[in-house]
Amino acid sequence: MKALLALPALIAAAPLAAAEPSAAQSEAIAAADAFFAALRSDDKTALAGQMLPEGMIFIHNRMNPDAPRVDVVPVARHLENWAKGTRKVDEVMRYDTVLVDGDMALVWGPYRFIAEGKTTHCGINSLSLVKTESGWKVANTSFTMELPERCAALGAPEAPAQ
Repeated sequence: MKALLALPALIAAAPLAAAEPSAAQSEAIAAADAFFAALRSDDKTALAGQMLPEGMIFIHNRMNPDAPRVDVVPVARHLENWAKGTRKVDEVMRYDTVLVDGDMALVWGPYRFIAEGKTTHCGINSLSLVKTESGWKVANTSFTMELPERCAALGAPEAPAQ
């Protein structure tokens, strides 16, 4: 009986790839894609066009499993620091859940972060999007940050071929 009750929950939790996204979900996915394109861009100011400076970033840092912590960084400060960066980075994410309600959306799933061609960490991303006059923007983000050895267990996508 418990298995029968769990079946609807499992179906509802199936990755987005199992179903064709709605038009609203496609817009949110396009915004997430633009965010990651800006992240990997050589133009270190491109990310500012994809984020709301009033937002917050919550980093659930588990790189030291014996001393996990949550760091909170205002998006405006992150964008200032990002613009000064010189590392070549990439981030790939699988969009397992995309929820949209009017002018707010959530994109959730595992990710892998690559710096200078090497996976530095992976985890689960939660991107909170807001629809503005100029389109969807990442307002807030929360993500876990875990050791590369955990990538497979988390379901993180493989790093793109170099």
